[in-house]
Parts: sequence; structure tokens; C-alpha cells
Amino acid sequence: MADRVGDWVSLLEELFPAADAESWDSVGLQVGEPDAAVEGVLLCLDVTRATLREAVRQGAGLIVAHHPLLFRPLQRLTPVTAGGSLALEAARAGLHVAAAHSNVDVAVEGTTTPIMQLLGVTDAAPLVPTATAADAAKLVVFVPQAHTGDVLAAAFAAGGGRIGEYDECSFRVAGTGTFRPSAQADPAVGERERRNDVAEDRVEILVERSVLPGVVGAVVAAHPYEEVAFDVYPLQPAAPAAIGAAKGLGRVGDLPAPSTVRAIAQRLREGLPSPHLRVAGDPDSIVDRVAACGGAGDSLIAAATAAGAQLYITGDLRHHVTLDALTQGLLLIDAGHHATEAAALPMLHRRLAEAASGRGLRARLIASRLSTDPWIDMLAQEEQQG
Repeated sequence: MADRVGDWVSLLEELFPAADAESWDSVGLQVGEPDAAVEGVLLCLDVTRATLREAVRQGAGLIVAHHPLLFRPLQRLTPVTAGGSLALEAARAGLHVAAAHSNVDVAVEGTTTPIMQLLGVTDAAPLVPTATAADAAKLVVFVPQAHTGDVLAAAFAAGGGRIGEYDECSFRVAGTGTFRPSAQADPAVGERERRNDVAEDRVEILVERSVLPGVVGAVVAAHPYEEVAFDVYPLQPAAPAAIGAAKGLGRVGDLPAPSTVRAIAQRLREGLPSPHLRVAGDPDSIVDRVAACGGAGDSLIAAATAAGAQLYITGDLRHHVTLDALTQGLLLIDAGHHATEAAALPMLHRRLAEAASGRGLRARLIASRLSTDPWIDMLAQEEQQG
């Protein structure tokens, strides 16, 4: 039986939850039908006409792109806009398109990970953490022991119990609950108008605030009691960030040994690879703490400075932003938007392939062989031709 498009979209959600995406972002299935059968999946950075042709040629009915094809809210679907034109072309070709964007950027193993690995940074932490303790709560519920499994299953299905790259996390301890139902009560266990002692579990689950109402509702619905005893404890910002502690935009960490900016630039040029790499500042400066953000990351310059980085690596750096950063003493490498994100595609391919195999999905997962970098290094071309 062929995989469904929805199977692969659910897999993306499992690895990179849409709740982790920025509020302005557009992720998930954008073009197509969840119930459609699919025998091939093409993983790429951008959706272009060349990408659509590649998908058709490879027999890939689903395209999973890092950059969303449809980014801003649509008012009309016509060929007038680039996104509308490509979406119509995809639909006519029977192609389905999904996106995993900022939810991949902030993942523990996300867009920026390959840059830090290339430089040998092993202690990288997020520049801007996605979640803090203030974004989470602890749900405590008291359950008769025969029903603990049902209540936990409901909580997990609603999104509770996620800690970083782990899910279905909980703690429970056995105890005795007491209650005396009134004459009008309808107790699931015990007798009216007398105190009942019941063997219960105290169940604790960490829950992100964004899904807390749904988790509480699911727990109450699955609980056998007429009146469910539960508590919600907000976690204070000063407490350790238990949920998503390693998630966030960008990364910062220490090099295994001090290095010149020139040597780092050369490693990035060859390793990403980055044909359009630029350096702002003295390339012979020696640094030992670096920050990076795949894609367009000039909005994180202040965070890089605050984190003690001496060098910041990203793409799409603007002129005045660059001058301001240099004034503040931060050295910069602009390795290009495409190069700093395309380096993550092999890692994404591996993670998707492993997860798909674990789920029993059989569609071929194909890494795009196209470069969607729109820029051409004319001087390099002329040197090669000369």
C-alpha cells in the first residue's frame, strides 16, 4: 500500500513541530491533498520551476521544501505572483508541496548545526532560545491506578510530555486518595455519603503553554472521575528551561582552538561550500568564540554580541547593519543565504529517512541535486574559463 501525503506531513510534524515555527511563518502542507498516494518525496531548499521538473522526473509526488512556496496570506491564486504561478503549476502536475522552515531552524539538530560541526564546536547553545521555563507548566493529576495508562495516553496525544527530542515523558508515584461523594454525586468508584480510600497515582507531566488547554481537556475527558483533581504549576523564568532547552535560533560556542577569521572563512568556503563568501573586519584577527545562524541572520547580531561571540557567521548581511556590528567589535562572515542552509539538507535527509523507516513508510526519499542559489560568481567563472 502506497504512503499518503499526510503520512509524510505527520512525520515532519513529529520531527519539527509546527508549534516551534515563528508566528509569521507558514509550514506544513501548502499545496495538495493529505489523502493522496505518494511513491516519492523530494527534499529541497527552494521550490522553483526547475525543482518542479526535477520532482516530475524523479517520480516524486511530494516536495518537502525548507522555504515555503506560499509565504504570505493569499488573496488570490493566479499566475501573477511567483508563488501563485508555481503553486498552480505544481497542482497541474499533480505535485504536493509541504514546507518545514523556522521549525527546522530552531530544532536541536537544525539548520545551523552543520556550520558549527564544520568548525568543531561541540558545546553550541542557541543564540535565542525558543522556550524558557515561563513557556511551560507542570500538570499534576490524581488518577485511580487502573486508569493511569488511559489518562497518560490522552495527555501525550494532545501534546503533553515533550522535553526536547523526547516525548511521552511523565512521572508518577502511588498513594491513597480520599473523597466523600454527596447523595447527588455519581462516583465512578466508591460509595455515596461515606469516605472512600482509593489507590491512586499522582501523575506529573510537563506541558508547553501553547498546548496546555488541549492537554487539560484531554486528561479530563479520559479521566473516570466525575470531579477530576488536578493542579497546574506555572514554571518561573528563573528556573531551568526544561522544555526545548536546546531549541532556538542560531548557535554560539567555543572553537576547539583559537583560529584566524581567514582560516575559518577558508574552511567554510570549502566545507559548505560557499562560493560567495565575504568577510567584514580584519581576516587575520584571532577568535575563539563564534556564533552562527543559517540563512538571513542579521537580526541576531545583538544576541551574538551579548553571547560573547567575536565572530558571527550568517547570510544576507546588509550594509549598514554590517557597519554597526563592526563598530561594536563583532567580526562577520557572510557565507550566503543558500550555502548556510543547503549544508543542512544531508542532515535533514538522514533524519527523515530514519524516522520514515521507523514508521514503515516506503516512499523513496530523494535529495534534490539542484542548486537554487540565484547568484553567479562571474570572476570565478572567468578564471576557470581562462
